[in-house]
Amino acid sequence: MDDRSLRQLVLDELDFEPSINAAHIGVAVEDGVVTLSGHVGSYAEKVSVERTVQRVKGVRAVAEEIEVRYPADRKTSDDEIAMRALNIIAWDARVPEGKIHLKVQKGWVTLTGQVEWQYQRLAAESAVRKLSGVVGVANMIEIKPHLQAPDVKQKIMDALKRSAEIEADAVQVTVKDDRVILDGKVHDWYERVVIERAAWSAPGVKAVEDRLIVA
Repeated sequence: MDDRSLRQLVLDELDFEPSINAAHIGVAVEDGVVTLSGHVGSYAEKVSVERTVQRVKGVRAVAEEIEVRYPADRKTSDDEIAMRALNIIAWDARVPEGKIHLKVQKGWVTLTGQVEWQYQRLAAESAVRKLSGVVGVANMIEIKPHLQAPDVKQKIMDALKRSAEIEADAVQVTVKDDRVILDGKVHDWYERVVIERAAWSAPGVKAVEDRLIVA
């Protein structure tokens, strides 16, 4: 697929996604790499834009330069954001109680603490990024090791084989300490995201090094 056709597909997908106002988003494509510019009305919308683009077939990578711009009358103080963030995390059943700490500076939320699963780490970030006034989230939450390397590798490979969207035989999984290394070739960016998500789903994984090639 040529870059011009891919750019149009990306624009169409952004227009189709109801959670996005695509009027102020710029799209440029070069060799399958999509660069996004412009501005949106919330951090949650910014994340939605990136995820929407990633699922378009033919996208090899995404460079995101979008700003979050809140109207002056909707700006929220850091103290208020922090209080709301603590409350919403406390109400989320996926996040272990008392394990997450946070600080807020000029709308940027930094999350710290320690959990056992990647989905718990992502749940805390997902809850916070929806809040009004948040312009960015730095997720520094650590994952506590849980299983041995052979167990982690087997769980990942089993997950890949169960997925109808993935050719598991084309993916090589290596586990070193608590880090997973992914090698091989995939058809598009979406397949790459699915594989990386499967790697993160294994308990005890603290980092994923994605060496997959989109070809």
